[in-house]
Amino acid sequence: MCQQQYCLNMLHEAGVLGCKSASTPFEAGTHLYNDAGPIYEDITGYRKLVGKLLYLTNTRPNICFPIQQLSQFLDKPTMQHFRAAQRVLRYLKSCPGKGVFFPRSSSFQLLGFSDADWGGCPDSRQY
Repeated sequence: MCQQQYCLNMLHEAGVLGCKSASTPFEAGTHLYNDAGPIYEDITGYRKLVGKLLYLTNTRPNICFPIQQLSQFLDKPTMQHFRAAQRVLRYLKSCPGKGVFFPRSSSFQLLGFSDADWGGCPDSRQY
């Protein structure tokens, strides 16, 4: 399963096709907070962008964590949150055709692990 055309259309709409690509979806040590600078003026645009990225996580599990982090700030995004979303877009530019491959005959078993850190979010102490 691959959403290459969807990804390319999203990159075109965001205007990042001419930008330099990024090797990771987040910079190392990135921490997002509620009061991380000036408010981003286009709140609706930020919500649309995060929504499109959220849909892309169906075939791109490697961006689930950054998108989950960005989704926490839909009510009042700052410029830092928007720059982090732009970083995810630049990462997608480096590999728009990646997806999930499920072979027809395989003994593959998907196992998951979650490390719940309920006190890790300094804003709410819940996530």
